[in-house]
Amino acid sequence: MVAELPEILARHSSQSLEQPERVNIAQFLPWQAARTPQRDAVLVARGLGANFSLSGVRYAELEARSNRIARALLERGMQKGDRVCLFVRAGVDLIAITFALMKAGAVPVLIDPGLGRRALLACVERMQPRVFIGIPLAHALKRVFPGAFATVEITVSVGHRWLLGGETLEQLCASASSEALCSDTSRDDQAAVLFTSGSTGAPKGVTYTHGNFHAQVLALQELYSFEDGEVDAACFPLFALFSPALAMTCVFPEMNPSQPARCDPERLYEALSRSGATSTFGSPAIWRRVAPWCLDHGRTLPKLRRILIAGAPVSPQLVESLRKILAPGADVHTPYGATESLPVSSISGAEILGQARVRAESGAGTCVGFPAPGIEIAIVPISEAAMPEWDPSLELAPGELGEIVVKGPQVTSEYKFQPGPTALAKIADGECYRHRMGDVGCFDSDGRLWFAGRKSHRLETNEGLVMPVPIENLFNSHACGLRTALVGIGARGQERPVLIVELPPSWAHKGRAARRALAQSLRDHTREQPAAKVVSEILFHPRFPVDVRHNAKIKREELKLWAEEQLA
Repeated sequence: MVAELPEILARHSSQSLEQPERVNIAQFLPWQAARTPQRDAVLVARGLGANFSLSGVRYAELEARSNRIARALLERGMQKGDRVCLFVRAGVDLIAITFALMKAGAVPVLIDPGLGRRALLACVERMQPRVFIGIPLAHALKRVFPGAFATVEITVSVGHRWLLGGETLEQLCASASSEALCSDTSRDDQAAVLFTSGSTGAPKGVTYTHGNFHAQVLALQELYSFEDGEVDAACFPLFALFSPALAMTCVFPEMNPSQPARCDPERLYEALSRSGATSTFGSPAIWRRVAPWCLDHGRTLPKLRRILIAGAPVSPQLVESLRKILAPGADVHTPYGATESLPVSSISGAEILGQARVRAESGAGTCVGFPAPGIEIAIVPISEAAMPEWDPSLELAPGELGEIVVKGPQVTSEYKFQPGPTALAKIADGECYRHRMGDVGCFDSDGRLWFAGRKSHRLETNEGLVMPVPIENLFNSHACGLRTALVGIGARGQERPVLIVELPPSWAHKGRAARRALAQSLRDHTREQPAAKVVSEILFHPRFPVDVRHNAKIKREELKLWAEEQLA
């Protein structure tokens, strides 16, 4: 199986990401270890200045460690198909254990710890894991709330053993063989369950197959032309799992991945600069801190070839700032997608700052580019009802707003153990499924996709449908560079559009007169834009509530309730 990988990578095309019948996404690790055993595989950055360090493992060591973990867990009683809840910090063990589980044919379940205790426990209980692997703090949670972990039979502690935390990972692997193994799995076999961030509802477990992951690797390679030997700074830990498949070294910067908006920009810069990172992936919240810091301190990142930003719409102003600290020829890219399907489309910074910016700042929405390799995108009428089977006659013409529906080999087919949400989000289309993104958008005449906002965030007014993102873009282009959110007040069909402006900390002590002047300035800025006239009120908020994963998606549902209280 491993020997076939170069041929598989070489013969994929943008028309259809060719899928082998037998594939295990973990096979990329032994393939890479055989090619470049002494190349750094995973590095962890620590410290600043003279105290900065990079430590980790090479590919041969990572391969051997993942084999020992896989064999030790199988000897301990883990079986192919077992779901394994994994709560491990970003670093060597996260990569080694995840690949070990996939090699063994088990199914890692990855839940964002930033969800909060109640949501996290509900996710664990729903998954019914047989194996639990976690740091001591996770074991403490298991002991205090045993009901959520009632199905767990095998427990492993990463780090020291905490009370009843079971064997440690090191104890488990002490006598295990490092002989290679890789379970014979098909493209339709389950590979992992990855949870959504819950930014627009309860978190859901997305079932990934080995074929889904394989298609993602091929699509990412074709979109961004990663070269053998590149260094990727993983500001979003899950993206690090692609590094072996893309022949890269993964570097984990020193940051809390659950709080990207609080990252230390100097530490990020140090990790990117001193590791020689050529690529990086992260939330807009990270770069809203790093870009100003670099510009203020006269720092650049000449080795960085590409910055991938995802998780929320990215403003042209941020793209412009980032391009100032990159070398000529490097660029910013904003892939569009979701946990259920990624990538769906992508657009470069050069495109964003061209005609797309003019249109975005004139109320067209946010351009997210052309469809990604292997992806077919359709726009259909907005509906809350389930669509059991695909009907091609529903497709809308270019320029018409509707719900975004996607199809392709990287599109997942279900939410694990959640038939209700699955029925609402998936559409049967022959032997595969289309996914309803829950987003509203349209195609332009050139075939590029434009994003207008979440379906659940749409406003139904007396004048008709109003989407938030196009209106927000008009106000966000103000010279102050403020972030805004449009919400609807009142009953559906008669909602009154209210614009909420997030004030920077420097405005904390400014009075009402200053805010009235700013509101008038915003009105003046958009005076020539007819679409902006729908805004009935402008309110000011100290700090927008955002999602736990990217700290970038605005929780408009919470802002709507807040605005209703302010205007009551």
